[in-house]
Amino acid sequence: MMSLPKALARAAGQLADPAILRVLAKSIVTTLAIFAVFGVALWFAVDRATATWLLPMMPADYGPGVTALVTTAILLVSGWLLFRIVALAVLQFFADEVVLAVERKYYPQAAASARQLPFREDLRNSLRGLGRALLFNALALPVALVLLFTAIGPAVVFLLVNAVLLGRELTEMVWLRHRTGSQDALPLGGPSRFLLGAAVTGLLAVPFANLLAPVVGAAAATHLVHSRKDRTSHA
Repeated sequence: MMSLPKALARAAGQLADPAILRVLAKSIVTTLAIFAVFGVALWFAVDRATATWLLPMMPADYGPGVTALVTTAILLVSGWLLFRIVALAVLQFFADEVVLAVERKYYPQAAASARQLPFREDLRNSLRGLGRALLFNALALPVALVLLFTAIGPAVVFLLVNAVLLGRELTEMVWLRHRTGSQDALPLGGPSRFLLGAAVTGLLAVPFANLLAPVVGAAAATHLVHSRKDRTSHA
């Protein structure tokens, strides 16, 4: 089976592929647009709350500054917590294009036999993955808060949780195109999925690299799944 470093290296090496660049551009623009809309909505919500509850207790000219400060603080925290979830949910809509680009270059026979997922199935998978991510991150939040005094504790908790989630989601993005039925088990075992998810989660924590991480993760998962399939078929 192909090693994870080799799969990631191949994935990064294909970032200049026009098909990958198109997906990258669409996913980045869509992700940033979602956060921009969220930021505008948050600004109006905080401004209204400030006018209702805080301004009566402070000078009127403090209002804009308080609104800006609170909005920025919430955006920073929510962006850190939710960016990986939103970015992966957005990628679900374009995952077929990433997987197909990798398969056409490295696994042409697999590309020819893959099934095209209908929009409704893509949407269902995306919402299901988003729901899982929100649920498990919400369950991890109390544990992270308890470990807040350790400084590194919350980061480790979210790394572990999201490594498991991302490893599964990225593997499914590829496997759904090739499985013969819903009963088929994922081709990658738990440890392999965890290492893949951990690597992508780590990239999502790095500024600028986090914009590339979902696409790199999907491409790397494609290599890992097909190398596992090839190994199984020749066993």
